[in-house]
Amino acid sequence: MGILLLLMALIFEIAFAFYCIATKKNHNKIKNWIRIAVFIVFVLLIVSSVIVWSFSWVMLAILLFLLALNGTVALILKKTNNKPYKTSSIVWKSIMMIVTFVFVLSPVIIFPQYPSPKVTGEYEVATATETFYDEERIEEFVDTEQNRFVNVEFWYPKKADGTYPLLVFSHGAYGIKESNASTFTELASHGYIVVSIDHPYHSFYTRSEDGKVTMINSDFKNEVENANKGVYSNEERYNIIQKWMKLRTDDMNFVLDTILAKAKSDNNPIYQHINTEKIGVFGHSMGGAASVWLGRARNDVSAVVNIDASFLSELIYKKEIDDFVANNKDFTTPLLNIYSDDVWRQLDSSPIYIANKLNNEHFKEAYTVHFQGAKHLSLTDLPLFSPILANIVQRGKADIDKLYCIETENELILEFFDSKLKGIGQFTPKETY
Repeated sequence: MGILLLLMALIFEIAFAFYCIATKKNHNKIKNWIRIAVFIVFVLLIVSSVIVWSFSWVMLAILLFLLALNGTVALILKKTNNKPYKTSSIVWKSIMMIVTFVFVLSPVIIFPQYPSPKVTGEYEVATATETFYDEERIEEFVDTEQNRFVNVEFWYPKKADGTYPLLVFSHGAYGIKESNASTFTELASHGYIVVSIDHPYHSFYTRSEDGKVTMINSDFKNEVENANKGVYSNEERYNIIQKWMKLRTDDMNFVLDTILAKAKSDNNPIYQHINTEKIGVFGHSMGGAASVWLGRARNDVSAVVNIDASFLSELIYKKEIDDFVANNKDFTTPLLNIYSDDVWRQLDSSPIYIANKLNNEHFKEAYTVHFQGAKHLSLTDLPLFSPILANIVQRGKADIDKLYCIETENELILEFFDSKLKGIGQFTPKETY
C-alpha cells in the first residue's frame, strides 16, 4: 500500500509539473481542488478500513490535511493565480513535494499493513505489563549501584473461568518482548497465561512502568556481532556464552519465582488464574537457548520449546582439544525444536550446534521440525510487521510465505503445549514444513 501510494504521488507530481511547463501556467486552482479531493479520499479509505489506521499513517495524514487546508483557504480567498509562471519554480516545488512524500510515506513502507495471523481459541485475549525489581541482584550494565529490573508483559484470557498453565518466553539477542506477540495471543486464546520478558540491555529497547526507556548495551551488541564473525577463540566464546546465559536464566528464574510467589499472595486476577503445577518455557534464538537451560535446571518446568537456537546449556568446552563437546547427561523434559534454514544447515557442521544433532540420544523426548525456506527471523512476527527491517537484519529475504510460517509455527507450539501440559492429543509433527 505504501509503495503504491508513493508511486501514485510521484506520477502525479511529475505529470502535473510537465503539464504546467507545457502550458506555461501554474494551474494552482486545479492543484488546490485535487489536494482537497485527495484528503477526502484518504479519510474515506480510513473510515471504510481499506487503510487500517496506525502510527505509520500519521505523517501522511498531517501532510494531506495541511495541503487540503491550504488549498481550501486559497480557493476561498481566490489566491490561485497571483504569482507569474516560472519553470524553475514549478520544477523546484515538484522536487520538494516528491521528497516530502518520500519522507511521510517511509513509515508506511517500513511498517506496512499486514494480515494478522489467525487467532483460533475461544477466549478473548487481554494484556498487561509490569516491572519486577530483583533485590538480590545489582545491575551489571550501569556504573551506579541499582537493582536489576525486568519488564514483562502478560497475554491472558480476559474472561478467565479457571486456572491455566503458565508459559514464560525469552526473546532473542536484540529482540523485544513483543517479538512473537501473535504466538502469545494464539496461546492465550486457548487458555494459557503467557508472560514475555524484556531482558534489559539485551533487548533492543524496553520501557518500564515509570516510562523509562532502556536501550541495548553497545558492549553486548558488539559481543554478539564478534561471536557471529568468529572473532573469539573457542575458550573466549564459551566464557561469553556463560555470561549471556547467566543473565538470561537469572532473569527467567527471577520472573518465574516472582510470579509463583504472587500466585500465593497477590489478589491480581492474572496471578490467581495461574496453574502453578503446569509451567512451560520457550524462546527464540538466545531466548530459546536459555529456555533449554531452564528445562534442565528446574524441576517445575514441564515442557520447553526452542525456536532456532543452539543448546548452549549442553556445551562443554574441553581445553585439551580446544573444542566443544556435548553434555552426556540425559535431558528428560519434553522439548520441541523449531529450526529455520539458517540453523538447520549448521546442525552437522558447526561445533556450536554439536548438542543439537538429531542423533543425540540424551534427549529422551525431543521433537524436531524444520521450516524449509525460512530464515532466522521468519520464526518471529518481524517479517509481518516490517519485511524491510527483517530482510536487512537477516541479510536476505526468506523463501517461505511469512504468514504461513508464523501461523504454522503457532499451531505447532499450541499443539505441543496442549499435549504436554494439558494432556490433549498426541503430538505428532511432520519433520518438514
